[in-house]
Amino acid sequence: MINAKKICYHIAMKVILLKDIQGHGKRGAIVEVNDGYARNFLIPKKFAVEATKSLLNEYNAKLEKEKKLMEEEKARALETANLISGKTVDVKVKCGDGKLYGSVTNQDIANAFKELGFEVDKKKITVKDSIKALGLYDAEVWVYKETLAKFKINVVKE
Repeated sequence: MINAKKICYHIAMKVILLKDIQGHGKRGAIVEVNDGYARNFLIPKKFAVEATKSLLNEYNAKLEKEKKLMEEEKARALETANLISGKTVDVKVKCGDGKLYGSVTNQDIANAFKELGFEVDKKKITVKDSIKALGLYDAEVWVYKETLAKFKINVVKE
């Protein structure tokens, strides 16, 4: 009896993913997969493209460009955070006898910032308590991923 070993060749291919593939990576990632999987499934279904030298160069240039844009965005966000921090924003509301008709919303606060010349996303504003009376309140806004700016809201009668 002859003892024959089964020889298995796993030829790997580098591909750039065009869509998220569970178990392999997210869109835009460069991954190494089996040659057959790439040629018979990923590439025909347009889930990936073969990572040639020219595509890798394009990909690296694109990454550098995105990195530069992110750094510029972060710098602008830090500048905005420094300008907002410690400010007091006046929010004018209709009220009777010191009580508001409703409450002050994040949209009202965002509009008050807009009047001051700052573009702030209402979803990123956090107020500790709901504002239902005139007075001074603490709040904060996420201007970037790790950048938090704290400010005060002064609710005044219109």
